Amino acid sequence: MKELKVLQKEAMEVLKATSRTFYIPITFLKKDLKDAVVVAYLAMRAIDEIEDHQELSNDVKHDLLMEVSQLLLEENFNNQKYNEVVSPYKDVLPEVTLRLADWLSLTPTGAKSRVQAATSEMAMGMAKWSKAGWDIKTREDLDDYTYYVAGLVGVMLSDLWQWHDGIETDRDLAIGYGRGLQAVNILRNQHEDMDERGVSFVPDGWNQNELFSYANENLAMANEYIKSINKRTILLFCRLPLAIAHKTLKALKDGREKISRAEVEKIVQEVQVD
Repeated sequence: MKELKVLQKEAMEVLKATSRTFYIPITFLKKDLKDAVVVAYLAMRAIDEIEDHQELSNDVKHDLLMEVSQLLLEENFNNQKYNEVVSPYKDVLPEVTLRLADWLSLTPTGAKSRVQAATSEMAMGMAKWSKAGWDIKTREDLDDYTYYVAGLVGVMLSDLWQWHDGIETDRDLAIGYGRGLQAVNILRNQHEDMDERGVSFVPDGWNQNELFSYANENLAMANEYIKSINKRTILLFCRLPLAIAHKTLKALKDGREKISRAEVEKIVQEVQVD
């Protein structure tokens, strides 16, 4: 195992390389909570890379994700077993996935079970939907899928807020927070998802109006969610992705594909003003 400071530095580098959108708000957080959220993000990104991989079959994704889900339920993550599971695919899986054990080793005491349990549940849900070919037909299907890939993030973050700062939040609103961000991603990436993966996350019979309504409904829950957070660093963390999601949704309604880097930088400045 590498020296702790080296691993922490590498974790932040991988985080920045995989998602600048989440890298910035994570830097607002304080030491132990920051470390826990970094680990949580990297662990969930690790399994997300399996689910999204274009070269792996759906059956392989299902089996890999189910095995990882089981390993995450063990108090002491079995790195040897994990390496055996991913070894046949080490040439195609990214660093963030191959180094899952490294990231988990950085989890602060008290947060480990929360992070691993949520990531395990997410992996199980991703496995289920991989097996089903992401065949989303109804609103209930969409709710189920977005719960596993995003609502769970809101639940886990709320568990971490409670663990570190004693902040109590509403579970349904936390799920809405995650779902709202995911709904915007679905809207933004729907053509890419179909062209590159042959997958549509849009329920049968829905058009753009229903998708925008779904996003707005959940972003409204996200707006309510952050009202219960009274610690500034955590509030800043939650505000930034939410503000970007609102701005992106408006851009999509205006016929744009995404917001500019300059707009993101402006939002970063604005959310830090009380």
